Amino acid sequence: MLSQSCCIYKVPHLIRQGNEEAYTPNLVSIGPLHYGNPRLQNMERHKQLLFKQFIDSTETRLEDLIKCVESAVPKVRACYSENIDLSERELVKLILVDATFIIQLFIMWDETDYELFKAGSFFSTPFFRTNIFDDLLLLENQLPFFVLQDLFNRAFPPHVCKDLKLPSFLELTFKSFRFYNMQNVKPNPDTRINHFTDLLRIFYLQKDKSKRSTSTFKYRSNVLSYGASELHEAGVKLKELKGSKCILELKFSGRDLEIPPILVEGRTETLFRNMIALEQFHYPYESYITHYAMLMDCLINTSKDVDVLVHQQIINNMFADSNDVAKIFNGIGNGIVYGNFNSDYHEICTRLNEFFGNPWNNLKATLRNDYCNTPWKTAASIAAIVLLVLTILQTICSVIQLV
Repeated sequence: MLSQSCCIYKVPHLIRQGNEEAYTPNLVSIGPLHYGNPRLQNMERHKQLLFKQFIDSTETRLEDLIKCVESAVPKVRACYSENIDLSERELVKLILVDATFIIQLFIMWDETDYELFKAGSFFSTPFFRTNIFDDLLLLENQLPFFVLQDLFNRAFPPHVCKDLKLPSFLELTFKSFRFYNMQNVKPNPDTRINHFTDLLRIFYLQKDKSKRSTSTFKYRSNVLSYGASELHEAGVKLKELKGSKCILELKFSGRDLEIPPILVEGRTETLFRNMIALEQFHYPYESYITHYAMLMDCLINTSKDVDVLVHQQIINNMFADSNDVAKIFNGIGNGIVYGNFNSDYHEICTRLNEFFGNPWNNLKATLRNDYCNTPWKTAASIAAIVLLVLTILQTICSVIQLV
């Protein structure tokens, strides 16, 4: 039976079969779930190097750091959905090495301490930083945030941080992940952070927490039945929602469907899959990321839908083929149980379905699709209409002459 403290989950086969690599670290294992993976052993010597640097940089004795971790072991075990098949001694060593590796990286990456990087340092290469960030955000590749923070505070008490001009660990973490913090969320000691995947989700959520908490959920009886291209042809004006850095904030008013812009690149699928997996088990009734992905899946069925959203500057496509974007959103929800649907999205979908179901709007969509979907068809349709009008006029003139 899972404890109430559980927040780090092994992603089940039903979900991970859609893209196994999206849940598996490529460079470094953090925590016990991928510990001992032969493919990741090359990074162990780098961990040891940063562990030694960390120990050398603090005045706190190693024995005291070990005691700090030992006291946290029961609480750490309770954070994982899987039984950890390691002895207490093995687990303490794993936590100590992995945690100090992360902390030392964050200190090195701090802008105020950038000169610590030596020319050619492996840790400063774009390859390392990109892959490390990707791995640090995977749900299965986590240490509880509290153990990282406790170790940092033990090694660098407030007076030491002040003397060294070192930020708090919370501030260091926000600095390190600043490129994912699109809403510029400020570090708040009162915000509960379970781990880095949880922090990523916090970055993606709307700023106004009170607004989120009052948002109700409804059974998803009215999902969107039409893609972006069909809605566009029916007269819906798809627009970029300007001034919003939160991708979840969609608006539909009159004919205007406003959607915040989103960058779709190589890591997009991995980030969303891990946040969705976290919501599936930890936030089943606050699945805001999941519902956004579901709505985008409804809007995007083909490459034509992607092209419409790209043209309207809603999607910034970094792939060569629009089909790649469609595959991401069409496959991202495989194995996911959606349950109830966010009431804001539910209302948008209901109104869009009603808009498309309007006979006049539907007729316009049919005419555009059947007769005006290419320049040649449009020209031919216009010519046919002109010919029909001229024929009618000629007939009327002939009748008048006979009279």
